[in-house]
Amino acid sequence: MTGAEPAPSPTAEVDTGVDVDTGLDVEADGSLTGDELNTLFHAAWPGHRDTDFGPVLARSLLRVTARRAGRLVGYVNVVGDGGVHAFLLDTTVHPEERRRGLGVTLVRAAAEAARERGADWLHVDYEPHLTAFHERCGFRPTAAGLMALGDLAKDDPVKADPVKADPVKDGPDGSRDG
Repeated sequence: MTGAEPAPSPTAEVDTGVDVDTGLDVEADGSLTGDELNTLFHAAWPGHRDTDFGPVLARSLLRVTARRAGRLVGYVNVVGDGGVHAFLLDTTVHPEERRRGLGVTLVRAAAEAARERGADWLHVDYEPHLTAFHERCGFRPTAAGLMALGDLAKDDPVKADPVKADPVKDGPDGSRDG
């Protein structure tokens, strides 16, 4: 993978109010390559396969990185809808850096940078075991929906076509609200 980078953008140091040791550099929109992300994701996510992060980085509203002695040890990506909504993705902390507040620091820095770029809302989806972490970051639980697409949907016919599994007949267009 080439690790193509998006067009350069201004960088900013971010103060998140979380005590993370001073040997760490946390930065919004600093330089970042796909190779660095693949190295971090291999360490943090079992089963990660090398990915071309060029298209991901090119579509980001922003990303926040954490480096120790120049080595990428934390990352979070934020995408936007072009308006007031931003979405937090891929919060990742190297296993050697966990349980020190770095994840919270990354998310709070991402929230502040998204606010500065015009977002009024920051959304995140997470599994139940991550609730306490996201609450420490400042999120409150809300109802949300999720639909499996592509190969994930093929594994489960209900995921592939939830309407067939639970048809809605209330409205003329199949919606509950009509």
